[in-house]
Amino acid sequence: MAIFWISAFSCQDKNTEETRVTSYTDTLSLTVNFEDQHQEVKGFGASDAWSTQFVGKNWPLEKREQIADYLFSMETTPEGNPKGIGLSTWRFNIGAGSARQGKNSGIGDPWRRAESFLRADSTYNWNKQAGQQWFMQAASERGVKDFIGFVNSPPVLLTQTGKAFGDGSGQANISEKYYDDFADYLARIGQYFKNKGTPFTYISPVNEPQWDWSQGNGQEGSPYQNDQISGVIVALDQKIREYNLEAKIEVPEAAQINFLYDGDLTGRSHQAEHFFGSDSKVKDLPTLAPKMAGHSYFTTWPVSEMIEQRQKVRESIEKASGSIEYWMSEYCILADNEQIQGGGRDLGMSPALYVARVLHYDMTIANAVSWQWWLAVSPYDYKDGLVYIDKDTQNGEVYDSKLLWGLGNFSRFIRPGAVRLGGSRSDNATPEEAAGQLMVSAYFHDEQNKLTIVLVNYGDRERPVTVSLENAGDHTLSNLTPYLTSSEADLQKQEAVASDESVTVPARSIMTLQGDVGQ
Repeated sequence: MAIFWISAFSCQDKNTEETRVTSYTDTLSLTVNFEDQHQEVKGFGASDAWSTQFVGKNWPLEKREQIADYLFSMETTPEGNPKGIGLSTWRFNIGAGSARQGKNSGIGDPWRRAESFLRADSTYNWNKQAGQQWFMQAASERGVKDFIGFVNSPPVLLTQTGKAFGDGSGQANISEKYYDDFADYLARIGQYFKNKGTPFTYISPVNEPQWDWSQGNGQEGSPYQNDQISGVIVALDQKIREYNLEAKIEVPEAAQINFLYDGDLTGRSHQAEHFFGSDSKVKDLPTLAPKMAGHSYFTTWPVSEMIEQRQKVRESIEKASGSIEYWMSEYCILADNEQIQGGGRDLGMSPALYVARVLHYDMTIANAVSWQWWLAVSPYDYKDGLVYIDKDTQNGEVYDSKLLWGLGNFSRFIRPGAVRLGGSRSDNATPEEAAGQLMVSAYFHDEQNKLTIVLVNYGDRERPVTVSLENAGDHTLSNLTPYLTSSEADLQKQEAVASDESVTVPARSIMTLQGDVGQ
């Protein structure tokens, strides 16, 4: 039987003579192997850029609370349906101050300009980014513990252009002589949030350094050469220790995952080797997190290339010095291909299924320990949001999406500390074949004695499945409860079944099975 959770996807020969996928109407037998353990999951998240600056500050409290519940709540309705998707990681955009510059910022859309805590006179105003601070506190109140302070651009007071974007040269928009000032600025902000009780777990000082981030990009951003990133890391490491922060440094937020292991941008590619290879100048710094963060943009189609690129990410991480994790730290639908286009808001199942497939292979092939969406709250006519809103700075309507609930099929049930398990499937589907029909992954949370299986049915036919355990000792599976996201259901709880009963996964749906594992 073929491996279906990719403990060894690369070990299976696609040209094997084994019998391939049988009729979709046949019951698919799934076996979870408790001895086949892989990465420990750290969580699922999204970012507060950029709309929360208005929504969190100005919108009616009732609507803010509803959005926060959608994103972070672990509560259920009386019927047992989740009120939200239980994100466990929240990305706080540390703004560069383009909002203060207004139209002179060169960023045409006010929603893409960001405030900064740093005043023009180099003092700090902690009342800034108030809307973002509201959502950070709301996340904390709903149980989120991991916060990442991420930076698109250094503050405009320190940039070489005097703007929150570069000059198109591909060089960092900050002089080396200001690295210490930049690091001090980030550490002070880290200290502020530590004192507030919502400390950063990680500080991410650069974002998508491969892009030039000139005025035409329409947002804050700065390119960096790898050596320039290393200089920022050294300065920030010193300041984090000086301020006695517990935060670690996250790098490099690669614009595409292939830049971690390959790429033709001189000085901005092969980042796994540069930062964690044997010749790295920064890998042993005490505050540098042993992880590589990359973005899944433009690497999701065709399916064969999506799979191959994620195999190469895993291999590049495995070759690095020491034990390095992979974090998929940003994604939304930017690509235009025959299956999906980024433009046009779509609250239905098509984008939810497309994203669920990307997430599945990020987790099961690249071995991502964390997976994070881009805009948590979007005002745009684009496939970039979990929750959508009217583009109004004071008030408007709130819209949930199937993409929100589809992500919840993972984030609400696969909690931090869960371990991904391997297993087998009876239809011998290769990863590429599974991508067009039923994709399966399994996770076990030892503290809760919960087994979670996520099934993404990309196909246009329903699929009955059964589940059994292997190498589980005396443990048995019980109270197997399905939660369904489909065109008719939003992470809706279904009737529990006995462990030896089959469960039917509807066509074009995402289903989570969660059961108790006990003796």
